[in-house]
Amino acid sequence: MTPPPGWYADPTAPHQERWWDGTAWSDHRRTPAAAGAGSPASPEQGFGPPVPPATPVSGGFGPPAGPGPSSSGGGGGGRYRAVALVVVAAVLVAAVVTGAVLLRGSDGSGTEPDAAPPAGTPSAPATTTDTATSPPSADPSATSSTDPSVVVDELNGITLPLPEGWVLPEHVAEPDVVMTTDGTYDCPGGGICRHGRVISRTVTDTDETSPRALAEADIADAADEAYDEDLIGRSPFGGIESHQAVAAGQVAVSGRAGYYVRWRVTTAEGPGGYVQSLVFPSTVGTGAPVLVRYVFDAGEDGPPLADMDRITKGIRPIGDADTGGGVGSDLGPTP
Repeated sequence: MTPPPGWYADPTAPHQERWWDGTAWSDHRRTPAAAGAGSPASPEQGFGPPVPPATPVSGGFGPPAGPGPSSSGGGGGGRYRAVALVVVAAVLVAAVVTGAVLLRGSDGSGTEPDAAPPAGTPSAPATTTDTATSPPSADPSATSSTDPSVVVDELNGITLPLPEGWVLPEHVAEPDVVMTTDGTYDCPGGGICRHGRVISRTVTDTDETSPRALAEADIADAADEAYDEDLIGRSPFGGIESHQAVAAGQVAVSGRAGYYVRWRVTTAEGPGGYVQSLVFPSTVGTGAPVLVRYVFDAGEDGPPLADMDRITKGIRPIGDADTGGGVGSDLGPTP
């Protein structure tokens, strides 16, 4: 139902003729003046008689654009112009649709979007947390600063030095722990233990403000929580058999008068350890005193006692690296 091969009016340029190969338009074009006697019958053939245009079949199927003008009268020319206009409109619609697709895939700036990753490239897996099996962690008030040797206690407005062999707490059930010694071991009475811990808390639920009175009142609780019973009622060291006060006195912490008490604790199992309660005035929030507890295992595996003094001497208000302090600093009488 399609016209036979021949020269017809070019639907995209009506002032020219274009070769229809019987199936589709070719790229061969010519001007109508060349359609006289002696014009080529086809682009591939030599000169010969012209090929008459096919008569359009009304209502039938044909090439994308109608054939050239009929020799029967002027009505054919209008019909061919209409066909040409339809083809041009179809081309414009296709261009608009193509442009819309391209714009939708771009970022609106005229550039193509980033290419998708090549096939086979693994993407980062989604991270999920099973709250039912995740171990408990320490209180989030203490975080690492840009200096890896310093721990920041945002709640109490202080920073503490992180000595060699100490790390930020991980999977620690006890609240308010700001640092621990690296690694764990099996407690003599069962459970998981660490050779050293430092805890920083705000003193609340009391009207007492004297650092000395608060430190002396806290040391027994510090010993019990560290070496007697844990949070779930177990005795990791078989309980405390005795204790001995080995040091106490005033101390400058962040330029403020504080007080500390240190005990040597003997346990039923294991080498026992040392506990220290340090209290000093706070400079943030309500001004409630700050309590810092030290828990150091005794024996060759425990951290050196000198780390207690190093940490105390290095405590600073957040943003202040020049305030002095430490055991033996000159201070007036401690309340």
